[in-house]
Amino acid sequence: MANLKDIQRQIKSVSNTQKTTRAMKLVSTAKLRRAEELARRSRLYAVKMNQVIAEIAGRIKCSKIGGIDNRCFAKIENPKVVDIIFVTADKGLCGGFNIQTIKAVKKLLKEYKSQNVKVRLRGIGKKGVEFFKYNEVELFDSVIDLSSKPDKARSDKFIAASIEDYKDGKIDGLHIIYNGFKNMMTQELHVNKLLPVDSDQYECEETQSSMLEIEAQDEEHMLDSLVNRYVEYAIYYALIDSVAAEHSARMQAMETATSNAKDMVKSLKVKFNKARQAAITTELIEIISGVESMK
Repeated sequence: MANLKDIQRQIKSVSNTQKTTRAMKLVSTAKLRRAEELARRSRLYAVKMNQVIAEIAGRIKCSKIGGIDNRCFAKIENPKVVDIIFVTADKGLCGGFNIQTIKAVKKLLKEYKSQNVKVRLRGIGKKGVEFFKYNEVELFDSVIDLSSKPDKARSDKFIAASIEDYKDGKIDGLHIIYNGFKNMMTQELHVNKLLPVDSDQYECEETQSSMLEIEAQDEEHMLDSLVNRYVEYAIYYALIDSVAAEHSARMQAMETATSNAKDMVKSLKVKFNKARQAAITTELIEIISGVESMK
């Protein structure tokens, strides 16, 4: 027979957990509204920046902007060293949000390893950093408390070394992996190559006019400045997009946890009532048996 006090303790424990998960859901919902609005505004600038860089890369490929030999726009056939930057959350309790990013990182690591390419892994976010350290994967660089509180200055400082190393030829590629916000119910995994700038999707057209007119003496300086801003904002936008997705994932996870706790409390109460009825029935049988034995 089930112990009634044990069942009561379980009901109280699960009820307290339900209160906690409900409160966490409300907090994530409030934070999501602000993060979603910031991500929406930032997306417009990120898209326009990507369009400008993509057109410049395409026009260099099509020789519409001549005389430019910039490594950031050159196609590298056999990379030797690449940087992979991943973004995870600093906190848990957000379902499969972090593990999706970690799986994507592991997959890309495996692909480069099979090609004998050295990877410098750089992590943003406590959960991802701890995972790879626990699994004895060497991290070239890492930072925490940035994915939960995106800061442009800290983000620029973190990525500056990779940009310079690419321009100096120390690395041959730069990737970023993060889980971004799609809508209130869905997150979207992004595996983006930032450097070299991809121009494969650009179609050369003789009659197409250039978005940018570049003076010869300013070409290199302007391109370097644009590349820096492009990569820096790509990382910063990834942080903004990721934190919105994190709150969305946590809101869903806590809603599911609250629902499961509610079902468990209901099940435990049924179990408690059955146990109590069984105890009462047993006591009645014992009383009746005692009376019968006295006759």
